[in-house]
Amino acid sequence: MGYLLDTHAFLWWIDDDPRVSQRVREILATPEEEVFFSAISAWEIAIKVQLGRLQFRGEPREFVPAQVRVNRFISLPVEVRHALGVSHLPLLHRDPFDRLLIAQAQVENLAILTGDPAIARYDVAIVWH
Repeated sequence: MGYLLDTHAFLWWIDDDPRVSQRVREILATPEEEVFFSAISAWEIAIKVQLGRLQFRGEPREFVPAQVRVNRFISLPVEVRHALGVSHLPLLHRDPFDRLLIAQAQVENLAILTGDPAIARYDVAIVWH
């Protein structure tokens, strides 16, 4: 099974934040695991940096791709089928970034690495604890 990082999981992992569960730490530390980083998360990070809601040690255009490479994450682009997958989701969660990540995980048959209980309300595999 492959995994898709939620944006907060990515940010917490690169900051060595203790909120990352032990199970997720094990997955992210195992080279054989396929862990995907979505362009959706990059978009979310860029917007939050621009709005002043997120701080980085460096320029996000350089820092984020470097972290994706260093951590051996697989870059996952957004495709039309991912975007259209949102149309089948019930309106349980209004965050457009999370809704698109959920659709992407469903289309690609990936489990989402997330501690967000709102995402767990959808028909998608979640790994956190």
